[in-house]
Amino acid sequence: MKHRQWLAGATALAAVAVTTAIALAQPAVAATGGTGTGYLHTNGNKIVDSAGATVRLTGINWFGMETDNKTFHGLWSSNPWRSQLDTMASLGYNTLRVPFSDDALQAGATATSINDNTNPDLVGLSPLQILDKVIAYAGDKGMRIILDRHRPTSAGQTPLWYTSAVPESTWIADWKALAQRYAGNTTVIGADLHNEPHAEGTNPAATGACWGCGDTARDWRLAAERAGNAILAVQPNWLIFVEGVSCPSGGLSNVWDNDTSNDEDCGWWGGNLSKAGQYPVRLDVANRLVYSPHEYATSVYHQAWFDDPSYPANMPAIWDKYWGYLHKQNIAPIMMGEFGTTMQAAVDKIWLQELLKYTGTGVNGMSFTYWSWNPNSGDTGGIANDDWTTVNQAKQAVIQPYLIPPVGGGSGPQPSSSASSPVPAGACKATYVQDNSWQGGFQGQLKVQNTGGGAVNPWQVTWTWPAGVTLVNGWNATVTQSGATVTAAAPSHAPSLAAGASVTVGFTANGTAGAPATVRLNGVACS
Repeated sequence: MKHRQWLAGATALAAVAVTTAIALAQPAVAATGGTGTGYLHTNGNKIVDSAGATVRLTGINWFGMETDNKTFHGLWSSNPWRSQLDTMASLGYNTLRVPFSDDALQAGATATSINDNTNPDLVGLSPLQILDKVIAYAGDKGMRIILDRHRPTSAGQTPLWYTSAVPESTWIADWKALAQRYAGNTTVIGADLHNEPHAEGTNPAATGACWGCGDTARDWRLAAERAGNAILAVQPNWLIFVEGVSCPSGGLSNVWDNDTSNDEDCGWWGGNLSKAGQYPVRLDVANRLVYSPHEYATSVYHQAWFDDPSYPANMPAIWDKYWGYLHKQNIAPIMMGEFGTTMQAAVDKIWLQELLKYTGTGVNGMSFTYWSWNPNSGDTGGIANDDWTTVNQAKQAVIQPYLIPPVGGGSGPQPSSSASSPVPAGACKATYVQDNSWQGGFQGQLKVQNTGGGAVNPWQVTWTWPAGVTLVNGWNATVTQSGATVTAAAPSHAPSLAAGASVTVGFTANGTAGAPATVRLNGVACS
C-alpha cells in the first residue's frame, strides 16, 4: 500500500513526561469567515459552526512533525514559515492538517533543520512551542487546525494504534494532554485519532487493524471509541476524525491458494469504511463524529480499478462503497484527510478531477485536506514546488474550484490613503506613496527597506488590499494577486535584498485608492 519515502528513526516515549510537557493552556483564537465561527459540530452529513452555518473544510497537510525532525518540513528553506502559511491561505486552503508522532510530544523533544536566517523566531523552541506559533498565526488568518496522530514514533507507519513502546494508554494520555493544551482555542477543531490503520498478516492469522471484529486488541472501531470518548471528556467541543482500515478483517487474503471466492475486498490504508454503517463509532457526545478516509492515485499504488475498461466511470461506485455512502445516506460527514498524486500520468489527472467532482461543489460538498503542501512527499509531491515558495500550478488549477478560502482573519486595520503612509509595526520598514488617482483606479509605489542584520534572498513582499481593489500591473518585481493578498516576488536578476537596502514596488490598481495593509517582507511584518 502507501509507502512514505521520508520516514525517519524512532525514539522511546515517556507518557508521564509528555503529559507534563503539553498541559499548558493556550489563549483562545476565534476563527471566522470561510471556516465559520466558534467550535464546529455535525448535523447529519454536514459540519456546522456555532451558529449552525454549514462549513466546508478545504485544507492541506503540512507534514514533518511526525518525522525525526519533529517539526514542519520546509523550515529549512529560504521561505519563512509565516509566508508559507500566507500562500496556503491565499490559495484557498482554509484548514491545516498537522501530522505528528508521539515522539514530538516528549519532554525534551528537539526540533531540527530550522533555517535560523529565515525563521529566527523558531530557533530553540520545542516542537510544541513551534506548533503553538503556527496555530496562533493560522488562527489569525481564519484557518482551522486538525491534529493528526500520524504514528506512534517517527520510525514509520504502524497497522495498529499502539506498539510495545507506545501502548494504548500513552496514545490516549497524549491526546488528552493536547486537548487540555488547546482547550478554549477555537482554531484547533479536532483530533484525527490515528493515521491509516491497516491489515497485517495473512488470513486467517490476521494481526492488523480490523473493523467490527470485536477483538479489542485489533478492532479499530472500538479503539476509536475509547480514545474519542477520553478526548471528549476533556474537550467536548472537538470533532473526532476517524479513518477507515484497509481490510475489515485486519488481514490480507491468501493469494497463493488460487481461490478468490473468499478473498476480501480491501482498499487504501485508512480508506475502507465499508463496515462503518453496520458498526458505527459510538461517541458519548452527540454530533462530534467525522469519518475521514484516504484516497490515492497510481503514483502511490496501482489499484486494479485503474485498469477497468470503464475507468473513470467505475470510480464513483467504488467511492460509494468504501466511504461515500456515509455522506449520501446522511449518516455522518466525510472529511477526506489525505488524497494526492504527482499527476505525472494522465490517469492520475483524470482521477484527481473526478474525485473532486465526486466531493461536490460549494459549501455543501464533502470536506478534505490535500496531501500535501510539502514538495518532499516521495509518492505525491506537493502543492509547493521544491523551493517551498512557488506553487505547482497544474495541481492547483484542478483543486482551486473546490476551495473555500479563509476569510476575516488577521488583516488588521486598514491605513488611510494619505500621500505618504506608514504601514503596521514589524521588523522591516515600509512607506507608501500614492502617485496618482482617477475615477475607478490609482497608481502607487511601496518602498520596503530590509532593517535586519542580513541579506534576504530571495526577497518577497506581501500586502493586503480592501475588498474590491484589484491589481492591473506592477513593476520592479513579479506582482500577482490572490484574493485580498498581493505578492511581489524578487525578479531573477535581483533576488537579494541586502541589510539596509530597500526596494520600491510600483503598481496600478482598480478600485478605491488606499494604502497597502499588513505589509510583510518574507513573512515579517513591517513598521
